[in-house]
Amino acid sequence: MRLLVERMAQAPYPPMHTLTAQQAKAAYAKSIGVLDVPKPELARVEEVRIPARDGHALPARLVAPSTDTGLPVLLYTHGGGFTIGSIESHDTFCRVLSATSGAAVLSLDYRLAPEWRFPTAVHDAWDALHWLAGEGGRALGLDTTRIAVGGDSAGGTLAAVSAVHARDAGLKLALQLLIYPGTTDHQDTDSHALFAHGPVLDKALIDWFFHHYIDSVDRSDWRFAPLKSADVDSVAPAWVGLAECDPLVDEGVAYADKLRAAGVPVDLEIYRGVVHGFITMGRAIAEARQLHQDAAAALRQAFGLPAP
Repeated sequence: MRLLVERMAQAPYPPMHTLTAQQAKAAYAKSIGVLDVPKPELARVEEVRIPARDGHALPARLVAPSTDTGLPVLLYTHGGGFTIGSIESHDTFCRVLSATSGAAVLSLDYRLAPEWRFPTAVHDAWDALHWLAGEGGRALGLDTTRIAVGGDSAGGTLAAVSAVHARDAGLKLALQLLIYPGTTDHQDTDSHALFAHGPVLDKALIDWFFHHYIDSVDRSDWRFAPLKSADVDSVAPAWVGLAECDPLVDEGVAYADKLRAAGVPVDLEIYRGVVHGFITMGRAIAEARQLHQDAAAALRQAFGLPAP
């Protein structure tokens, strides 16, 4: 990991926080797949459109290891600080989860900042989950009684919030799969201080993301900071995967503790010596491949699927 971080630092590219949002989106898109594991070929790959509450059609991609009907499904929301990232940036990871777990994965292209600020992404994630649990999931031939939510970084925030919304709506989820989620309203934990200068994710970039996404007066809203939620009793069981050398690690632990204190079953894994974003570095980092296996195993257990 250290050698990889050193190589990344030597690359002749300007820091992302010095770019415009559009330049950052394009730069991130160009980096897709550079360090990822090979992309699995799956029996089912289908482009989907999901209606949002304002009539917008949200792009999504369904992947599954077979064309069988009745598969359980994970709704996945990608990371990227609510500003960058896409279905494509996390396509390999979603396919690996599907191939390794035996479940279908529906990856959502929720709307991004700065064009779409808070709480649009939150609404998009919940609208997609509500649709998937109803007529949308049935039309796709999925088992709408076995649904999980998951995401990494900003997408982990959206998944955690969606799990609370699901509880409030009486929608029973099998699992919330949270990979280094953001959960605090202000970045003032010890790990934010320790890793303020990175590697990879640093204070300047976090501030840049949130400048584009949310007004300061909205930061205490629990839909931005799930640690602020008044009640997480009876939300879905959680699998939480964190990176040790990550500004977000302390708030991930804190949210796992909040869930446990409310009686929610939690499985917490901290992957040692790795940085934020490592799940798409599996070609170089063994811990990324281990997380792939661990997350897929958590899905199999939650869905009652056999081991491969």
